Amino acid sequence: MTQKTQEATRPLGTSGLKVSPLCLGGNVFGWTCDEATSFEVLDAYLEGGGNFIDTADGYSRWVPGNKGGESETILGKWMKARGVRERVVIATKVGAETELGKGLGRDHIQRSVEASLRRLQLDTIDLYYAHYEDLKTPPEETMAAFDALVRAGKVRALGASNHSPQRLTESLEVSKRGGLARYTVLQPEYNLVARQTFEATLRPICEREGIATAPYYGLASGFLTGKYRQGQPTPPSPRAGGVLKKYGNARGWGVLEAMDGVSRRHGAPLAHVALAWLVAQPTVVSPIASATSAEQVRELLGAFRLSLGEEDLRALDVASSKEA
Repeated sequence: MTQKTQEATRPLGTSGLKVSPLCLGGNVFGWTCDEATSFEVLDAYLEGGGNFIDTADGYSRWVPGNKGGESETILGKWMKARGVRERVVIATKVGAETELGKGLGRDHIQRSVEASLRRLQLDTIDLYYAHYEDLKTPPEETMAAFDALVRAGKVRALGASNHSPQRLTESLEVSKRGGLARYTVLQPEYNLVARQTFEATLRPICEREGIATAPYYGLASGFLTGKYRQGQPTPPSPRAGGVLKKYGNARGWGVLEAMDGVSRRHGAPLAHVALAWLVAQPTVVSPIASATSAEQVRELLGAFRLSLGEEDLRALDVASSKEA
């Protein structure tokens, strides 16, 4: 690990992992980033001090002609080509539909972890998430299967993503009763324009249980970078329509206006403001953001030199708490 990366890392809750304050999202690898561009993005992230990379076995199954696992494959090739396995913390997931099936049943987890290990060219996955809750499988079966992976050395730590507070609590209780490995990281959707669900129902659990948060959509799929503006032409992007439908409302535009004020006070890009706000929130350790160019990565990494004051946080809180 480089000294630069090591100095920037912080404990990821009780997982035993130490990660950089920005987690690089791998959902774009094999989708809006081809292999060569993905390598450039990953190189820039590592050179800039990052060490925490997030992917999933289902990325990027939604692209015509893809089977899923393309992101893991690209990441595995990059780690091998660069010889950097010991310098990075790799998170991947199981539970989304792939050619092996879906859900959090024992057999599916066992098959899926082996497939992910092959694609990533790893012996051990640092952080293994349950991608989605599976209400058809008892949490006892799921947590026992995950515990077996930890005991076998195939997984170091466990996390949950897209879980309801009820299922998260049930799973933690199952682990406690059975002496099983438990979820130590939560990956929820959380950003300045998507706050209510996490803050009202999930954050109290994380605070009580000592669970670290690595939120996804930290930049709201690009909305919080300022690339979308009210009354201006929509930028060309496969995600543009969905982004505007979700966030292009009175609250969204109001948040951007408040962010503009903070940006001017600090001379910082809007992406920095959005990520700096996130890391100032309780339980948040490493927000996830994706990039499709080396230049974007370098800009994102600069966010953690920005420290927001009480006036900044108050203005952002007021704007983002209004009705949509």
